[in-house]
Amino acid sequence: MGMGVEIRDRIAKRAAEEIKNGMIVNLGIGIPSLVPNHLPDGTKVMFHAENGITGMGPSPGKGKEDENLCNAGGFPVSVVKGASYCDSTIAFGMIRRGRVDMTILGSLQVSEKGDLANWIVPGKKVPGMGGAMELAQKAKKVIVLMNQTDKYGNSKIVNECSLPLTSARCVDMIITEMAVFQITNRGLTLTELFAPHSIHAVRAKTGCNFTIAGNVRVIN
Repeated sequence: MGMGVEIRDRIAKRAAEEIKNGMIVNLGIGIPSLVPNHLPDGTKVMFHAENGITGMGPSPGKGKEDENLCNAGGFPVSVVKGASYCDSTIAFGMIRRGRVDMTILGSLQVSEKGDLANWIVPGKKVPGMGGAMELAQKAKKVIVLMNQTDKYGNSKIVNECSLPLTSARCVDMIITEMAVFQITNRGLTLTELFAPHSIHAVRAKTGCNFTIAGNVRVIN
């Protein structure tokens, strides 16, 4: 079960609200790569990719792509004024030194404690872990954008991850097509709902308990 363009953009737009002026932000492939398209005008942010770009801009229009310019997923990108290039060892050095303020990633599963499992389904071929392990541990804030459920209808938010972990207790925030959750030392809290979903509907599609914030924001 795929996710419509409109829903993916809704999730990316909500994630864009977390970006503050002056940040260095790493974007994963999939929905996170849509985030630059939803920034308010005038936001000063440098988007970082493991293949060696700091300063990615929005996706280029058809025919405007530069064949030498892509993100870590291999998709065409543009660059903003002041962007810089480096090799991937420097790009990883930036991550490992804690220079990345926020990473926005996709995931296969997230546990109620904030464990991240986003790199492999056993038995499936994968290109590799990429920068997810380093980013999950070293970025100052980790946000996961994903479907509430997998294609079989199983919740991707779970008590314990059944898939191999990328990193333990690292996720700060989850944004799905249904809701926004914060993860703290006290566990999982639902803080926002996407209309028209109800808390009851979210509970039915979440594989663990969660608390509900005192004032839940509804996003139309």
